[in-house]
Amino acid sequence: MSTTVLTVRVAPEVSKRLSKLAQATRRSKSFLAAEAIEEYLAVQEWQVQAILDGLEASDRDEGTDFEQVKQSWERKLGERKLAGEEA
Repeated sequence: MSTTVLTVRVAPEVSKRLSKLAQATRRSKSFLAAEAIEEYLAVQEWQVQAILDGLEASDRDEGTDFEQVKQSWERKLGERKLAGEEA
């Protein structure tokens, strides 16, 4: 696998935490940082795509009416209160 160098500035405490984790896991700081970036990108890309999909669905008028959602949640909250659960 081909890689490229990326320089990142972090707070001293983050650097210390990364060093401790690298030592504990017997991994390099570079490996852990690359893994963290991969995970962050996966989550952010998924979230952005979900937002774009939602906007496209809204443009096609495929959304749910706000009042219907509100009534549904109010009903669920009322049921929880009747059951003695905290809302």
